[in-house]
Parts: sequence; C-alpha cells; structure tokens
Amino acid sequence: MRLKHLTAGLLALCATQVWADVEQSIRQSLDKLNFPMAVSAISETPVNGLYQIQLDNGRVLYGSADGKYLVQGALIAVNDGQPRNLTAEVEAKAIGEVINGIPREDLVIFAPEQPKTHITVFTDVDCGYCRKLHEEIGDLNELGIEVRYAAFPRAGVDSKTAEVMGSIWCADDRQAAMTRAKQGKSVTPVTCENPVAEQYQLGAQVGVQGTPAIFMANGTLVPGYKPAQALAQEAIANQ
Repeated sequence: MRLKHLTAGLLALCATQVWADVEQSIRQSLDKLNFPMAVSAISETPVNGLYQIQLDNGRVLYGSADGKYLVQGALIAVNDGQPRNLTAEVEAKAIGEVINGIPREDLVIFAPEQPKTHITVFTDVDCGYCRKLHEEIGDLNELGIEVRYAAFPRAGVDSKTAEVMGSIWCADDRQAAMTRAKQGKSVTPVTCENPVAEQYQLGAQVGVQGTPAIFMANGTLVPGYKPAQALAQEAIANQ
C-alpha cells in the first residue's frame, strides 16, 4: 500500500514538473516576441500537445508544449458531424467577464425598471447605425433590455468625436447629452476626468472594429445594428 502511494506521489510530481516546463516554455516564447498582451492562464486542450493561452483581454492563442509554435484561430470540435467552436466559447466567456467588469458609473445606461438582461454597446455618436440603434432605445427598454453605452470614437481619442463623447460623459445628465449627440445636435462642451480613452482601448483589445459593437451579457459579440425586436430576442438568448 505504501508503495502504491509512493508511486502515485512520484507520478503526480512528474506531471507537475512537466506542466511547469510547458508553461515556462510558452511564456518564454511570448516574452521573446515582446507580446503586447499579458497571459492570464495556460491550460490543456482536447488536442494532445496543444495548449490554450488565455490573454488578459479574453482572446485565445494556442501553443505547442515547447513554445516553438503558436497558433491563432478557431479550434473546432466535430462530434457526430456537429461543429462546435471551442475558441469562441472560451473567448465569449472571458470577454463577457471583462465587459461586465466595466464599472456602471463609467457607462451611459438606459435601463427599464425591471431589466431581463443587458447589452453593452461600444458606440460612436457620429455613426449612422449607432444613431439608428439609439432611436430604438425606448423599444429595447420596453422589451426588458438594459442598454449600457461604452465609448468607441472610431476616429481615435484625439478626434472631434472623442471630444464630444468626453463632454457627454462629463455632463450632469449623460442620457440627455447622449440623445442630443445621437440626434446630431450640439452638446455643451465640458471637461473632466472621463473613461473615453480607456474604453476605446478596451474596445480595441476585445476585438471591436466598427460601431455599434454590441456585446451580450455572456460576452457574445453582435457586430453592427439589429432591429430592437431581433436584438432583444438575441440578448435574452445570450444572458
């Protein structure tokens, strides 16, 4: 019995050392590349010898045990002819945690009294489809959807749009200022410490390439405008 316990202990110790070597090799490879995003976790995948590299922004890479090969792309599991995007599932969960971690006080929120779920929209006040979506804010609220706006001025943080969005976030009534801007009306210039630049950077990190970029509560991304009824159904299905 003691021999059995000793053998099991040695095997566990060996496995721990092997895993430590794998993690060290992968991290060293990324360090040599001056990889711009920090690694939050490294774990095994269903594919022998392939390891999942979870980045701080929620995105995923894959690497070989020796760290000599890195792969960017979707890992698809095929069971009985049914494809399942494992990469998308992992990324959505992690990105959802990042997006849902934005403090409420840093967002412009339009909420019903009893929301069924929420969406986070990276928006640009000069974007045509962002304005169209905002016209349906009332409909979304009536359907039980809380809309949380984050800033993503497409022209960059030094643009006139970013300046206007900064004034919105600094306004006494952010909702009214957002609505004025989305209607093409002027917004009173105000300056204060605001999260516009930080949210723009976060949006870029999680894969926002255009606006509106709509994230469901579970982290699933809907790129672009959808009518209120369809968007509400998708939001409820992806809580």
